[in-house]
Amino acid sequence: MIVNEAKKIVLQRFADALADEVPMTPAIYRAFCEVERELFVPAGFRHMAYRLDALPIGANQWISSPVTVAKMTVYLEPEGADKVLEVGCGSGYQAAILSRIFRRVFTIERIDTLLKEAKERFRRLDIHNIHTRLDDGRRGWRQFAPFERILLSASTPEVPEILFDQLADGGILVAPIEQDGTQIITRYRKRGEALDEEALEPCLFVPVKEGVEQG
Repeated sequence: MIVNEAKKIVLQRFADALADEVPMTPAIYRAFCEVERELFVPAGFRHMAYRLDALPIGANQWISSPVTVAKMTVYLEPEGADKVLEVGCGSGYQAAILSRIFRRVFTIERIDTLLKEAKERFRRLDIHNIHTRLDDGRRGWRQFAPFERILLSASTPEVPEILFDQLADGGILVAPIEQDGTQIITRYRKRGEALDEEALEPCLFVPVKEGVEQG
């Protein structure tokens, strides 16, 4: 999709507002300048698409605030990594941002209707390096493992061991972890058989759920 000059200005101002909140690398900043967030929110909320707020997307799910998307992307330390797995595609916005930074993006969604809508958005944006799967994301995507980066876009009390198994040696996994009624963005680094764990900051995500919901 070709972005006109007026929309480019809107996107740049949006990215500038984000950069005031989150220190971003040039590559991450460019990604926010290139992906039209209005395509990822319901029509009734498009006038709010470039505010720094979370918005509902249907199926009792939300598109995270752009600030959260930026922080999660920064915490992945994507520079130099080739392949990323996202658990919880939702609207597809986070995956679209990642597609501008990684060569290959693999994203899993458990709600069929959300995944179909996300795939249509990727098609409209002419994005061809995002691979989608309808499944319970806690199982990961063994066929394409190992992944250099893994991102959970839903909160969980603990990361399933199978996801750590699918993380490459030296890789990074970022997830919102539920602890005593709060959620903390947590970063894990895999070093051989060891995992280094780093609590980063409080957050608020929808929780991971079991199974698949067919449309």
